Amino acid sequence: MQFDNIRGFLFDLDGVITDTAALHAKAWAGICQRLGIPWTDALAEGTKGVSRMDSLEVILKSVNRQDEFTMAQKAQMATEKNDRYQELITHLTASDILPGMKDFITDLKQHNYQLALASASRNAPTVLKYLGLSDVFPKIVDPSNLTKGKPDPEIYQHAAALLNLEPGQCIGVEDAPAGVASIKAAGAIAVGIGDAHDLAQADVVFPGTASLTLTALRGKLEDGVLNA
Repeated sequence: MQFDNIRGFLFDLDGVITDTAALHAKAWAGICQRLGIPWTDALAEGTKGVSRMDSLEVILKSVNRQDEFTMAQKAQMATEKNDRYQELITHLTASDILPGMKDFITDLKQHNYQLALASASRNAPTVLKYLGLSDVFPKIVDPSNLTKGKPDPEIYQHAAALLNLEPGQCIGVEDAPAGVASIKAAGAIAVGIGDAHDLAQADVVFPGTASLTLTALRGKLEDGVLNA
């Protein structure tokens, strides 16, 4: 695989640059408690990397209550969750950037790679602000312009287009199966962060952000050390 053909990197946010999963979980758990729905690890995983309304559907379907509420009621629940989440993210600082990611991003910039953020979260610009990374990601996909969520490729197609690149000229970085599927469907190279079994569709998997470096990534891709 010719690494020299790569011109851009497309990043998910949650679980890749910072771990806001616990904050999302805390906010969703509050909604579940009010509705009398058990908040489980399966729900935490099922809502990972997908949009707010899709997450709510996952939660309601887990107890077969998806038809119990009107769209207006669902929108209110999603707003309630988001309000709580926005309160929680105000406590984020640069110290909440995941291990190794600041160095990795800096290395990419120094090697003149273009960067874009492909997060389903409408709060991504706010999170970047508190992390001190706003200047690093001037190109951010606006989820309100999308018609489909991950694993559909739309978000990564948009991210590549923001950089005036084809997806095949880009590498996407994700920690969720739905995100990896989105990258692959778009035609980009998929780098997974996490468990190799869960992220089996990725081209390369690193166990954590600390092990993801430009040198290691280039070596694995050029040597063909890909995830089976």
